[in-house]
Amino acid sequence: MPQILLSEGPAQGVRLLTLNRPDALNALNTALLASLSDELDAAEADPETRAIVITGSERAFAAGADITEMAARDLVGMLNDPRIEHWARIRRFTKPLITAINGFCLGGGCELAMCGDILIAGNKARFGQPEINLGIMPGSGGTQRLVRAVGQSLAMQMVLTGEPISAQRALDAGLVSEVCQPELTVERALAIARTIASKGPIAVELAREAIQRAEDMDLAAGLRFERHAFTILAATDDRREGLEAFQNKRKPTFSGR
Repeated sequence: MPQILLSEGPAQGVRLLTLNRPDALNALNTALLASLSDELDAAEADPETRAIVITGSERAFAAGADITEMAARDLVGMLNDPRIEHWARIRRFTKPLITAINGFCLGGGCELAMCGDILIAGNKARFGQPEINLGIMPGSGGTQRLVRAVGQSLAMQMVLTGEPISAQRALDAGLVSEVCQPELTVERALAIARTIASKGPIAVELAREAIQRAEDMDLAAGLRFERHAFTILAATDDRREGLEAFQNKRKPTFSGR
C-alpha cells in the first residue's frame, strides 16, 4: 500500500498529497517520510506545479512519529536516523505548501503541519506535542516552530504538559489561519492553493521567502531584503504583464519569467 496518495495533476497548478497509513493514524515512519520527500522532489522539479496541499484522513492528519520504530533505535541509531534528512528535505521545499488538518495532529504530525506555509484546520482537529509523556521531547522542530507560532507561554504549556489544544484555540493563538467544517477542510486548502498558483510564480517565491526570513532577521535587515526582492521583480515579464493587465482591466496571464 502506498504511503502517500497523489492526486492526479497538477490540477490548476496544485498537487494534493494524502498521508496514507490509516491503521497507524498516519504515524510518521521512515518509509512515509521518504515517500513524502520523493513527492516533494517531483513537485519541485515540475514547472506546472505551483503549490502543494498535504492532508491526512478525517480521523488523523498524523498522530505522531512511529513509536515502535523509534523505540528500536539506540543513541547511535538516533544520531544516524535517516528521518533527519527527510525532515530537512521537507523544510527545504521552495514552493507554497498548505496543510489541511483534521483529527489528531500530534507530535511529529504537528511538526509536519507546521512545515506548511498556511495551516487550515477542521473544527475537530487537535494539536499537541505529547512527547513529554514518553520521557522524550519534540525533535523535528516542535519546540522551535511552535514558539514562533503561538508564543512562549502557550508553547511551553503544550510541550511541558503534553496536553493538546483545540482547533479554535489554535486559531486564536495564530497556529492556523482558518477553521472550517471537517468535510470542507481539504477543499478550502485546495482553493487557497489554486489562488496562489494563479499568481506570478517569481513574485510568490520572493514574497514567501521574505516572510520566512522575517523570523530570523531584525526589522532593518528584513526591510532591506524585502526592498531588494521588490526591486528584482522590476526585471520580470510577469511584473509587466500584471501592470498592463490592471491598466487594461483584464485578467493577467503569468508566465513565470
